[in-house]
Amino acid sequence: MNEQQFEQYQNIPDSKFVFAQQDSNIHDKKFDTKAVSFARDSFRRFCKNKSSVVAAVILGIIILFAIFVPMFSTHNIDAVSPKEVFLEPKLFDTGTGFWDGTRKYTRIVYDSVNETPANFYKGAVLDLKLDEEPTLIDQALSYGSGGYVMFENQDVSGVEPATLSSDSFTVTDSGHYKADVQFGDEANIYNENIGEYRILLNVNGEQATLRDWSTDYSAGQFDLSQTLRTLGLDSASVRLQFELKATEGAYSYILLKSCLFTADEDVENTEELQTVGFTDATKMVLLSKDAFGVTPKGYWSGISKNNFRKGIYASEIYYCDFVFDTYANVYDSAEVTFARSEIDEFIRNGWCKYDESVGPESFEKLSDECPIDYVTSQVINTRTGKLQELTAMSPRYRQMGYKTMPKFIFGTDANGIDVFTQMFNGLRTSLVLGVCTFLFCFLFGLVWGAVSGYFGGWVDLSMERFTDILGGVPWIVVMTLCILHLGNNFFTFFLALCMTGWMGTAGITRTQFYRFKKQEHVLAARTLGASDWRLIFKHILPNSMGTIITSSVLMIPSVIYSEATLAYLNLGLKGTSSFGVMLSENQQYIQSHSYLIVIPSIVMALLMISFNLFGNGLRDAVNPTLKGSEG
Repeated sequence: MNEQQFEQYQNIPDSKFVFAQQDSNIHDKKFDTKAVSFARDSFRRFCKNKSSVVAAVILGIIILFAIFVPMFSTHNIDAVSPKEVFLEPKLFDTGTGFWDGTRKYTRIVYDSVNETPANFYKGAVLDLKLDEEPTLIDQALSYGSGGYVMFENQDVSGVEPATLSSDSFTVTDSGHYKADVQFGDEANIYNENIGEYRILLNVNGEQATLRDWSTDYSAGQFDLSQTLRTLGLDSASVRLQFELKATEGAYSYILLKSCLFTADEDVENTEELQTVGFTDATKMVLLSKDAFGVTPKGYWSGISKNNFRKGIYASEIYYCDFVFDTYANVYDSAEVTFARSEIDEFIRNGWCKYDESVGPESFEKLSDECPIDYVTSQVINTRTGKLQELTAMSPRYRQMGYKTMPKFIFGTDANGIDVFTQMFNGLRTSLVLGVCTFLFCFLFGLVWGAVSGYFGGWVDLSMERFTDILGGVPWIVVMTLCILHLGNNFFTFFLALCMTGWMGTAGITRTQFYRFKKQEHVLAARTLGASDWRLIFKHILPNSMGTIITSSVLMIPSVIYSEATLAYLNLGLKGTSSFGVMLSENQQYIQSHSYLIVIPSIVMALLMISFNLFGNGLRDAVNPTLKGSEG
């Protein structure tokens, strides 16, 4: 301030100097809000993080399910149920098209005889769509039809002919017997190997030629009665035979579409003739000897076994697409026999009415408790004239002990066990293992890292070298050695996981202590005489907890993943249901029944994501530097 400014301020009149609040008392005002504890403030800030709150809710639901589902579930996960294997997940009623216990099938062979997809229960088939045109295959299937019999000579030396012979049948001169033969020349794709053949009639061991060696594959009708009269016989047991010449250097073939034997209407053995011939090549090729070597009527055999082969060409099959109700397949009604005593009990309970003198049509169902839908037949005791038993249609789920058709929300596995109950029962074991491991590793790692980071020097150096040596041993080796020596049990897994699991928490804690132990508030507390343990647990550790908790809380899902990994290596828990063991046992069905892997994997993914978000929320909530902030 220069001299001129000093004189200017010195000349300020006294009237300019007045008290601003000379009529009121000046003092500190009382806070309008209540004091908030650190825990309450942390909870408030945690609730402001919406993603962490959602993650906490999801974690809470999963943990509650893991606790209570195995306790209150009515499905037994310890007993195998072969009838209930691979039931699809079902939450809604059948027909909704989503989560309704049905499964879609495509390109399934159609059984035209039973009018249903091959090997599927007709009552459980929905939305059947049949191909308009058949598919031609060179394979004889029981669901196929038509096509051509491929008669093949496999003698590439070109010497020995092959013979295809029908079953024997009787021909008399009193009837007019004929054989109608149709070939498959127009369908023969082996034109370069079409063989030269002839047709013979074997009469009591003697051979009569019906068509001599030829490559004419046009249809032919042969008069068998005329051949018999030519031989001067009244009747004879005959066989129709096809002989096929061998082709040098290659197989030879002919295709037969049908061979039908007919006679006058007054002939007695007309039915026999119909069974000997064939009009369906596929059905003819499928005929074979039974376990006792007996050949069925209509079986065509080869005379020479060395070069003869009977196959099929261009057999027709139909494919279909449909929706299959897996629950109807297992629990639908089936025929069951009920004894007289059971019927009397049903009637006494008021479940149904039945009059044995009237018969099955008298049955009347009065209650859903009655296991009978309707009666198909009854058996009367011939001695007493009273009802002995009933044959009735009864829901199969009643026979399995259910009062209503069950629903498995996540389906069943290869043993018929409820996946929903089994999954949360296994998850409970995995969570207990994870929480126990977390608590030990967190507390031990916290103390270890705090001591190492706070004292530093030779203490830190010694502790770090020990950690480096222990950390240099692969975790899988430690786990394997523990399992080999102590067995695959819960304690072994806990011990093996704790042996090295604490090092991550210890490392983070050490880093945080190096970060905060030189700060002003710690130096001030040390100057005022605070002890080492007070400095560690009162001034440094609370400021480090945010980062430590965030990383350490992920140890729980990490333990679950580790246990699952070991289960895939057949080192999982034995005699105990766990999440990893369940995934390991079901991995072979990932293509055929993917829900056994997909659903548990989704739950595991939710666990991992929720723990991550939950840890991030905890980090911000327990950070002392953010107390009172709105973030």
